[in-house]
Amino acid sequence: MLSRREFGGGLAAAAAVRRRGSNHTAPAPPPVPANEPNLARILRTKRLRIAGLVGEEPYSYKDPATGQWSGFWVTMTRNLATQLGVEVTVVESSGPDLPADLQAGKIDLCYLSPTAQRGMFVDFADPLFYDTYAIVARQGFAPKSWAELDVAGSLVAVDIGSVREETARRFAGNAAITGFKTREEAMQAVQSGRADCFVATVFLALTALKKNPQLGELIVPTPHLRAAVCPGMPYDDDRRFRGVVDAWREDNRGIGQIREWIATSLGKFGVTPSDLPSDISD
Repeated sequence: MLSRREFGGGLAAAAAVRRRGSNHTAPAPPPVPANEPNLARILRTKRLRIAGLVGEEPYSYKDPATGQWSGFWVTMTRNLATQLGVEVTVVESSGPDLPADLQAGKIDLCYLSPTAQRGMFVDFADPLFYDTYAIVARQGFAPKSWAELDVAGSLVAVDIGSVREETARRFAGNAAITGFKTREEAMQAVQSGRADCFVATVFLALTALKKNPQLGELIVPTPHLRAAVCPGMPYDDDRRFRGVVDAWREDNRGIGQIREWIATSLGKFGVTPSDLPSDISD
């Protein structure tokens, strides 16, 4: 017959066995590898994190009512994610913050124009497409060239920290350039007559003018300045993700799919192929 002490000890031993068995069935998740390559992280987490820029129609924009992201950057990334068997997560960012967000590991992919300075922090793939710099000009203001715009009497509106501001200061630095917090504020300055023009790109300008024809008119100054739009990602030693993105880009450019994605997105704003200036290259 078991003594009270032996019985109690048996219960304690049984409880210990149950605890060990419970721990065995729910092991701790393995630690995240140090310096995990970009592609390995994306495949492990099943998430491809893309930067979303609010109010950048037709590239990327967010529906304030539903929180849903759209634009051809988002459409393109969803296709890439499908090829990888992962889901897209849109992380809200801004143009000036993109390089820092990549470097900090907040996002896996964004789309922007390359410069030598950005290249120190962003691993750029080859261009997806080329946009062209243009201006949205008030009625009666019609410079034919960047040289005509680059004079002290020109009043140029820009959105602070954007690549459009960089372009304005580079090619129209003699003009009176005023920076605004958002693109919308800069274009309102043109519509109200406080600025002569807003430096944009053709895709952006056409979308804005379809939404509000009273803003002004589209002008593509000469010489035509092309804006390369490239996928950008964090640097890593592996660089397989860069190879995947370049292969995906080349495949879809070759079959005309990138052009189709852009045309479909522009069409949602009423922009048709006939609206594109005939004397610019794509």
